[in-house]
Amino acid sequence: MNRYPLWKYILVLITLVLGVVYSLPNLFGESPAVQVSTAKSSAKLDPALLGQVEDILKQEKITYEAVFLDTNGVKVRFENADTQINAKDVLQGKLGKDYVVALNLISRSPSWLRSIGALPMYLGLDLRGGVHFLLQVDMKAALDKAAERYVGDFRSALRKERVAYMGVSREGQAVQVRFSSAAELEKAKKILNKEYPDLTFRDIDSGNDKLLIATLNLQAQKRIQEFALKQNIQTLHNRVNELGVAEPIIQQQGLDRIVIQLPGVQDTAKAKEILGRTATLEIRMVDEEKSDMTTLDKASKGQVPFGDEYYVERNGQPILVKKNVVLTGDYITDAGPGLDQQNGESVVHVTLDGRGARIFKQATKENVGKRMAILLIEKGQAEVITAPVIREEIGGGRVQISGMANVQEATDVSLLLRAGALAAPMDIIEERTVGPSMGEENIKRGWHSTLWGFAAIAVFMIIYYMLFGSVSVLALGVNLLLLTAVLSLLQATLTLPGLAAIALTLGMAIDANVLINERIREELRNGNTPQAAIHAGYDRAFDTILDSNVTTMIAGLALFMFGSGPVKGFAVVHVLGILTSMFSAVVVSRALVNLIYGYRRKISKLSIG
Repeated sequence: MNRYPLWKYILVLITLVLGVVYSLPNLFGESPAVQVSTAKSSAKLDPALLGQVEDILKQEKITYEAVFLDTNGVKVRFENADTQINAKDVLQGKLGKDYVVALNLISRSPSWLRSIGALPMYLGLDLRGGVHFLLQVDMKAALDKAAERYVGDFRSALRKERVAYMGVSREGQAVQVRFSSAAELEKAKKILNKEYPDLTFRDIDSGNDKLLIATLNLQAQKRIQEFALKQNIQTLHNRVNELGVAEPIIQQQGLDRIVIQLPGVQDTAKAKEILGRTATLEIRMVDEEKSDMTTLDKASKGQVPFGDEYYVERNGQPILVKKNVVLTGDYITDAGPGLDQQNGESVVHVTLDGRGARIFKQATKENVGKRMAILLIEKGQAEVITAPVIREEIGGGRVQISGMANVQEATDVSLLLRAGALAAPMDIIEERTVGPSMGEENIKRGWHSTLWGFAAIAVFMIIYYMLFGSVSVLALGVNLLLLTAVLSLLQATLTLPGLAAIALTLGMAIDANVLINERIREELRNGNTPQAAIHAGYDRAFDTILDSNVTTMIAGLALFMFGSGPVKGFAVVHVLGILTSMFSAVVVSRALVNLIYGYRRKISKLSIG
């Protein structure tokens, strides 16, 4: 009657073993560490950098626990924070501006646990320490940028249809096209109206000239602003990956703000530097008419001709590039590294969208025999990576960029271009740092509240229900073990609200055991035998336990669906706690009771108070 089949005991045993294994990594804690990553796409991230970091630390006699290379960079683990900060300063000074050295925290979990996927659960900003930013997106700049794109698009469209116009310019968020005759204006208006339905067109007289003014309609403005916000969030995600941050929080707040929380990152300045990184392409024409040696020599001394910019190519040759941008990285849909079939050099293959392909085709068609400069813009600094001569019209929307130093740079540039530039500039309107010591204090308080809550429940249950109370306490311990293991296995982020949910889960989980124990007592009072009382107690209490947990789970799911931030963290732990408590209160506790009483033929009395 009160015996489990062998497979159920094996299931409980396997569950307990897995619970212990996947909970273990949380006991080892974290060590202060520094992470070395590349600051420029041309800088290498390879085993040679690992050796360079080791050599620097040995020369400076800085002791470290471990050093290794992963996809995010070289990570060095230290015994204490003082050594960590000293090492950070030394490495930054020795490695120079090409590398970013950031403070971080790394788990002390042994490698054999990591090899089977047993990792500690992530800790939120309030428990681990880290940096918090609130950024505001400049929506006006996003609209200005959109309007700027239409300037070039209008030129291409009107040239293609052979419409005579005097000039295209941007005034704020409006694009003005100047004509000498009303007939040409009407012709252009018809063409542009058809090709750009998001724009509202109106025409006015300006002396002898006719002006066609295009402005974005309200729906287009809203769509551009929403895209700018989403694009910035995606770009920030790609940037945060370079910091090696576990479970960063990057989410929208309101209509034009983004919240970023980076647990474990202690260096606010370096975090801001990484988040500000971006790379995009600009394609411009080389000013061939002013590229004589005298003009170039004057330009190198600061006397740059009007409408041009002075650069030095990677081969050391000076060059004058027109300020007028033919094409920007906004039109890039994909980028990947490759090799030139003719000379075996590393290149980047860039794919343009439909509009970008049309603009590029038109530009190459009109400038055959001239040089076109391709600039990589990163962190506000532009660099001419190649300036080839246009041999023929290039269509199809696929562009090959040569001039890469090596395969690694081609790969890095491709990654940066795929990540894209920020769709609109952002300002940091709030920043704060939560120190590791404050996080440790929060963990200590949360741990103490859970421990004392567990102890109080255990004392009450053992005194009131005796042996069955002890079984309930063991089941409650299993519940806590399994909940920790599941959170670690799912790599969930634990925050202070999550700790509160764990404490609440303990109180709710014991409620199921109270129902079972009281039901067994009732069956005994009704005259049933001890074995029959145990059987009936578990079976008849199950429906009540299930109903109460389902209703509580519905409330938890509602909190997860409609809540945000800390509320969601609470809801996740709460729902998982309900699932583990159902298993521990019903299956584990009954397995223990069956082992104690199930194999006895005669029982005169149950130790249930």
